[in-house]
Amino acid sequence: MGKRTVSGWIYRLRRHHHPGQYLAACAALALLTYLGSIFRVNLTTVSFLYLLLVVSMALFFGFWQASIVSILAVLCLDYFFIAPLYRFNILDPQDWVALGAFQITALVISRLSAKELRSAREAAIHRAGMEQLYELSRSSLLLDLHQPPGPQLVTLIQRIFAAQAVALFDRNLERQDRVGEWDSGEEDRAKICFNRGFAEDDLQTATAERVLQTGNGFVGALVVRGEIRPLVVDACASLAAIAIDRYQSFEKEERAESSRKGEELRSAVMDSLAHEFKTPLTVIQTASSGLLDLGGLVEPQKDLIALIDDEAIRLTELCTRLLKTAKLEAEQVDLEIDDVNIHELISEVLAAQNHSADNSRLRVTADDPALTVRVDRALLAMILTQYIDNAFKYSTPNTPIEITTRTSHAEVVISVNNIGPTIPIEDRERIFDRFYRSPDLKDSIPGTGIGLSVVRKAAEAHHGHVWVISDEKEGTTFFVSLPTGARRKS
Repeated sequence: MGKRTVSGWIYRLRRHHHPGQYLAACAALALLTYLGSIFRVNLTTVSFLYLLLVVSMALFFGFWQASIVSILAVLCLDYFFIAPLYRFNILDPQDWVALGAFQITALVISRLSAKELRSAREAAIHRAGMEQLYELSRSSLLLDLHQPPGPQLVTLIQRIFAAQAVALFDRNLERQDRVGEWDSGEEDRAKICFNRGFAEDDLQTATAERVLQTGNGFVGALVVRGEIRPLVVDACASLAAIAIDRYQSFEKEERAESSRKGEELRSAVMDSLAHEFKTPLTVIQTASSGLLDLGGLVEPQKDLIALIDDEAIRLTELCTRLLKTAKLEAEQVDLEIDDVNIHELISEVLAAQNHSADNSRLRVTADDPALTVRVDRALLAMILTQYIDNAFKYSTPNTPIEITTRTSHAEVVISVNNIGPTIPIEDRERIFDRFYRSPDLKDSIPGTGIGLSVVRKAAEAHHGHVWVISDEKEGTTFFVSLPTGARRKS
């Protein structure tokens, strides 16, 4: 028979005091006394048998039962086995020695037995708690991550641990889920625990409160009411926090996947539309140029045809940007890396633009006019064109526009500054997203929201990055940095 089985049997015997225990002890004592008298057993043997009986009583029934048996055993020894026989001689030292030995044995054995039983009970409780926690951990791995974890977790905890009531607050979803019997005024107890920020146990109502924490910080709170050990509640809180964190990670992955698929679809549509538009735009541009070459037109007609020609060119450039954006998004651009003199490239970009009337506003500053960088010339020209176009479009009339190039550590930094409406802090990252335009300006200044997204992708293709700073005093400055490829001409 295993140790757990013996301990459980002893525990069941000792669990309740019962008159039958005393009757059984007295019957065993009477039987030993009768057999000892019949067979004329000597005093030493009878004393040993009585001692075994006391040990058995202490082991199986407890100290008080063993103590009663020890007193009765001493009386039987004195009356039946110590001379003069069949007379009580209580003052005999042998009686007191026997009584003391029996009582000490009863005390020691009962205490050792009680300690063993406590250990067995604690081990059984611990084993049951581990089994419950294992079931909870296994069940939490099978949660439906397409649904909020709160309702599933509180139901699991109540069922597995037979809790009276369970409540869970999820900070990310800002929701609280409850099951079981809660008193009036306890509707937000889990949320209150989360706002308080520390654990608490109410022994009077057997309620344990825990704050749920992961590596990313506090994610919620758990409140459990029932006869559950604090360590088990701590483990439940850890498992609940992990489940909430898994749900959040899954939700982020789902959003990222949906966004990626949306971007792929949008890029494909843009690529297709740009290809479809380029052919009719080329025809329109050719026809308008041909009409101008034919001559014989009055001035208003020339102006209209020139306008058609300019807008066709603008639409063609826009389609080119769309195609380039689609390729950058799909990472299908083959960079044609070459040594490019930045100062010369800026001059070429300015000469190709239609801002000759406002060139007096431009100020170009370079730390080193001979500075070159190994980049794709067309992509860097596209970045500069977009920055300069935006500077003219959004600047206050007659204010300067400054283009600056400088080296910083292992980077080449190009910036374009203008004085005009400031960009709110919350928009300074988002304006580089495709199709996003600041709500403060999109209705007053025309645009598509494509240009800056192309700029960011072009910079990232060179392992660079872009950013913007904006305030009323210094104006708005757009930056592009190109790392480690910059060098001087020899």
